[in-house]
Amino acid sequence: MGQAEGFDYTERADGSVVITHHGRSATTLRGGRAAEFLAEVDDDPLQVMARWTGNYRRGNERTARQHPRNRG
Repeated sequence: MGQAEGFDYTERADGSVVITHHGRSATTLRGGRAAEFLAEVDDDPLQVMARWTGNYRRGNERTARQHPRNRG
């Protein structure tokens, strides 16, 4: 089991991996995808879990905030 800033993952007995974000299930990986995730997660857990769940910034947040439609 690993944890990094709101993300957490648990490896189950059947070989599947459950990734949670702030206590809520974000995704479940099974089979080859679970093994690939476990091999990769030791490098940088936060970035890996964010990428596998799709919860990562795309770099356009500042631009979107300044758009006329989004101004207060």
